[in-house]
Amino acid sequence: MICLKAISSPLHLPTFRRLTPTSSLRAAAAMSSSSSAVAAPIEHFVLFKARPEAVASGAAAAMVSSLQALATLVPGLAYIHAGPVLRLRSPAAEALGPTHLLHTRYATKEDLASYAAHPAHVAAVQGHVLPNALDITAVDWVNAAPLPSPVAPGSAVRLTLAKVKEGVELDAVEGDGKVEEAKALVRPLLDEVMVLDFVVGDAPTPASL
Repeated sequence: MICLKAISSPLHLPTFRRLTPTSSLRAAAAMSSSSSAVAAPIEHFVLFKARPEAVASGAAAAMVSSLQALATLVPGLAYIHAGPVLRLRSPAAEALGPTHLLHTRYATKEDLASYAAHPAHVAAVQGHVLPNALDITAVDWVNAAPLPSPVAPGSAVRLTLAKVKEGVELDAVEGDGKVEEAKALVRPLLDEVMVLDFVVGDAPTPASL
């Protein structure tokens, strides 16, 4: 079973999902540039589907700015990027319809928990995200890729999230070598794949402890 939580409200709050890698879910990111220089960092991606009126009015852009500003307000962030989605590249991505995303990275799970509870993060979510998003999907995982390196500003990044078919053991979807070869190997084992592209903006200065 996929660990999936949906919250709806008569106050028209966005639908929220948190996807957690379990025995039946594998989340992986295939990037043209890889991670910040933290050994086995915690990756945190959030996909937002902004309300059309928020995009038209500039409120969605203000949402992005409020999230990007957390770099100078919240200690423990190894990396942060917030911005628009460039292109949806799979039927699953088109069905979900995210317009913006947030990518953050932490040295430990405790740093991620501290970020989530930080007053500046809570204020950004309550003041900018919830009023302007129709749908929110979050996924976290431990990045065990060797030799992670910074994602340079201006880099084009392709994010791939894969849902494994029921009953498939995770070892069967592990791939070696090039990304495309690995994708061809595991594609028969996958139930759904969501692919989207985005471009990394200028890196803000992280907050100090």
